[in-house]
Amino acid sequence: MSASVVKGWCPGALRPMQSGDGLVARVRPFGGRLDAAQISGLAHLAERHGNGLIDVTSRANLQIRGVNETSHRLLLDGLSQLALLDPDAETESRRNILVTPFWRSGDETQSLAAELEEALADSQLELPTKFGFAIDDGTSRVLAGDSADVRIERDGSGGLLVRADGDKLGRSVPRGEAVTTALAFAGWFVTSGGARGGRGRMAAHLAAGAILPAALRGEAEPAPIMAAARPGLYAQGAMVGVAFGQMAHATLNQFAGCGHALRMTPWRMVLSEAKRVMPNATGLITEAYDPALRVIACSGAPRCREAHADTRGLAAALAPNIGAAARLHVSGCAKGCAHSGPAAITLVATGAGFDLVRAGSTRDEPILRGLNRDDIVKDPSILMGGH
Repeated sequence: MSASVVKGWCPGALRPMQSGDGLVARVRPFGGRLDAAQISGLAHLAERHGNGLIDVTSRANLQIRGVNETSHRLLLDGLSQLALLDPDAETESRRNILVTPFWRSGDETQSLAAELEEALADSQLELPTKFGFAIDDGTSRVLAGDSADVRIERDGSGGLLVRADGDKLGRSVPRGEAVTTALAFAGWFVTSGGARGGRGRMAAHLAAGAILPAALRGEAEPAPIMAAARPGLYAQGAMVGVAFGQMAHATLNQFAGCGHALRMTPWRMVLSEAKRVMPNATGLITEAYDPALRVIACSGAPRCREAHADTRGLAAALAPNIGAAARLHVSGCAKGCAHSGPAAITLVATGAGFDLVRAGSTRDEPILRGLNRDDIVKDPSILMGGH
């Protein structure tokens, strides 16, 4: 594996990260939702103060790319006017919240999100910047496979529970105690040593032997897991995929033109609220079984200065050859920024070619090293064990 630098933190708007195409500024929508004015405003800011490209991330955020030191201040002013800016970088770094996109008007999802955002802003917890929360309070869970450390969910009878990631059972709570209990889990994580080094995660902490105190242990089983969401029409609106998690500012602006709000997801898809017709724009995925849904690729070279290769070109070429049930992850380096978990096939670019990992992640030992890009495209069967 290549010796890429793992920074251990995620970019924000107030604390952008340098990449190959300039600064990357991450925008974290409050409640996981953008109204039409915010959508239009973000598209304008990306065009004017970035290079016009916008990432849709696995943490249900948007990233404006190609920002420079001069335009960054102007970008922050614009985000403030759109009510998309936290008061300081510390508050911003704590506000890592995934929100189910399948909430319905009048349920408790948005109020839980707002209460949790406010509580985190007032909190003095020194959490790792990748530590996050999930509000997955539907009758079935949709965020179970996505990165979060403390989860607010429901049990089979519809009651609320709070669960530590990595624990099968959660603690049943009344509505008024859900957020305070979630913060109690986070506080225990810190005081019990889970945050050492600034990179800790809840599931790893429990797996290493940490034991929840009696006050946080529960006996409630969470609701069943819903089948993976796909592009298509739902009761809440139109779910649309974003090819390789990146779109042009003009594409984002088209959503604003519909007059509908956008709900963010961690699946590189967005839900256009209340829309009853699938949109049509370059770079959007509207078919439920489009081959592009089978592949994940980071920005790659030359957009990322850590990347050793153009990842998206290779991913696009391989997508039609990947089985419908499989998942391909093409990473420009060993960090695995686009996907931290395992995939059926993982290709990791290095200075000597591509390393191949099967049924694993960028952190696992490859079974083949130094594969040539052109050879992989010419004979994709090598990825599936054809040789």
